[in-house]
Amino acid sequence: MSELPPAPPGKRLPPDLRHRPLSILYCDSNVVVVDKLPDFLSVPGRHAESQDCVVARVRELFPRAKGPLAVHRLDMETSGLMVLALRRDAHRHLSRQFEKRNVKKTYIALLQDCVATDSGHIELPFRVDWPNRPKQIYDPVHGKMGITDWQVLERLPGATRVEFTPLTGRTHQLRVHSAHPLGIGHPIIGDQIYGDPESAARLMLHSTTLGFNHPHTDEWMEFCLPPPF
Repeated sequence: MSELPPAPPGKRLPPDLRHRPLSILYCDSNVVVVDKLPDFLSVPGRHAESQDCVVARVRELFPRAKGPLAVHRLDMETSGLMVLALRRDAHRHLSRQFEKRNVKKTYIALLQDCVATDSGHIELPFRVDWPNRPKQIYDPVHGKMGITDWQVLERLPGATRVEFTPLTGRTHQLRVHSAHPLGIGHPIIGDQIYGDPESAARLMLHSTTLGFNHPHTDEWMEFCLPPPF
């Protein structure tokens, strides 16, 4: 097997977080639920410097795990709840739940400035901007629809705390829906792509609630993890 190539010059790489342990919130023989660190990859990247990730850590902690493990991803910059499968049949079961939107997911974010409206429903099509990937751009013709419900939780000096309920799972969906004028029009604080990269040391976006049916017992399981901001 050939060695992985180094990242090209100028490519943004995740920081070295090998000194930070992966926080396991729940595990059994079928699933494991973790608290993903901010600025940490969910799955391995294509370069040698991008192999430390949630999947790699889980494989190390659970060496008898089989299959691809990851059933969903969080952006590298996003923190919070992720579920992974430790068996192939559990992976199929959980993947179907995500595909059919039978999973409960909510996120908490801090948006720049004061959001005047209390809540909303966003349907906005977008696609990757290939020359500037992974940036996503609004495209009503070729874009795939992203759908998000949101509500204001708290208005703070210079910021607004918002809860998101994504009904689809597009790349950068909440970040695009926050920043775009046809969405909320207020970028997430700390967003280096769609907002002001100097506004915070990290992206203020956190996966705070995750619910799903257990792939073996079919029992509903729901996890809540408050944001660290």
